[in-house]
Amino acid sequence: MDLQEMFDPEGVAVVGASKTEGKVGNAIVRSLERRFQGSIYPVNPKYESIEGHRAYESVSDIDENVDLAIIGVPAEIVPEVVKNCGEGGVKNIIIVSAGFREAGRVDLEEDIKRYVDEFDLNVIGPNCLGIFNSKNGLDTIFNPPDRQSRPPEGSIAFLSQSGAFGAALLDWFSEIDIGISKFVSYGNRVDIDEGDLLRHFNDDTDTDILLFYIEGLKDGRDFVSAAYESNKPILAFKSGKTEKGSSAATSHTGSLAGKDKVYEAAFKQSVILRASSVREMISAAKAISMQPFGEEKGVGIVTNGGGAGITLIDAIVEKGLEGADFSKRTNQRFREKISEGSIPQDVSFQNPVDILGDASSERYHTCMELVLEDKNVGGLIVVLLFQSPSLEDDIIDRLRELQGYKKPIVCMAPGSDLTEPIRKKIEDIGIPVYETPEEAAQGMKALMYFG
Repeated sequence: MDLQEMFDPEGVAVVGASKTEGKVGNAIVRSLERRFQGSIYPVNPKYESIEGHRAYESVSDIDENVDLAIIGVPAEIVPEVVKNCGEGGVKNIIIVSAGFREAGRVDLEEDIKRYVDEFDLNVIGPNCLGIFNSKNGLDTIFNPPDRQSRPPEGSIAFLSQSGAFGAALLDWFSEIDIGISKFVSYGNRVDIDEGDLLRHFNDDTDTDILLFYIEGLKDGRDFVSAAYESNKPILAFKSGKTEKGSSAATSHTGSLAGKDKVYEAAFKQSVILRASSVREMISAAKAISMQPFGEEKGVGIVTNGGGAGITLIDAIVEKGLEGADFSKRTNQRFREKISEGSIPQDVSFQNPVDILGDASSERYHTCMELVLEDKNVGGLIVVLLFQSPSLEDDIIDRLRELQGYKKPIVCMAPGSDLTEPIRKKIEDIGIPVYETPEEAAQGMKALMYFG
């Protein structure tokens, strides 16, 4: 299945385009106009033009090349529009209209599927938001930007069965500045499903990481097979874990949610990292989009607060990781630094390394280097409590110098007005920063899981 023109079309038809602000057909045209450089062809027999573009009675009336059609008309007439697209040579279709399997109209999806097979079409949806391509500006999302932000360009392909949930996460990505390559809301999967998308994005040069929100798989065996073939990290958040949740998923997108234990086993077999919450998914995605993967060895912790170090040890153990046991050589080097006065006598050089509340950036740097140089350490978590007056934002330069060790580094820096701008500066140099021990531990788990 070749989906290249689906994500990189030169001409896009919007069937059901409208002049009325607030209508889906108008919002999609406006979404495309913001950044998409290709041609836009509104289709609605009521109008001669829409948003400055000539309007057409049907897709087959468009003389120019159309690579993609976006359909936003009532469900009952969607099959006929799909047929018209097929007859007009349009191979790629996104159906944003709802009112199909999820509303008990299986017959309408069967009609669409018949035309998909007859004309060899590629169809995303129905009951979806469609596509956002951060690189070329292709944007079929009908939520206006003042209500839902679009993330910056990045390396994550985010693939969501739910349109509304996917839109909310895009907003969150934008807020915390996580970049994406593509977003796909694929809805009821009358044609293209998770396995098809996984294979496409495994070959997509703009994508390094695949992130799925799944309610239920259309073809579990095919998805697992595609995951085995993939050479990219795959994160998945599977909802419908409980019996009630599974029932709700079925009514939402016509999904067969299935037994959760089956999904758990399938994900493990195909080396998919499953997040148990949305925050876990975001934490993992942020880490692997910024830092190198590490060997699954022990985790070293350096902190200017003893309690924070203890909670981090608990968090990494709960995530299936271990705190590193420092080598004899590292213990010896800590003693040497204490004896020469580089670090105070009462600094603990057990893991977590508590470098005390009056720690300066220089003391941090000395101890972080000692931990990273230890052969038993696979990655480093640095706790930065900026509430201490001894710690200044020159720690950013110290952290930058450590990236040459090629071991994953994440930070935990809780706080609000004072801490927030410093967190942003640290992330600007490529090190993820979290506010809680659990989030920092999840970020490190992802970096070691795919190492």
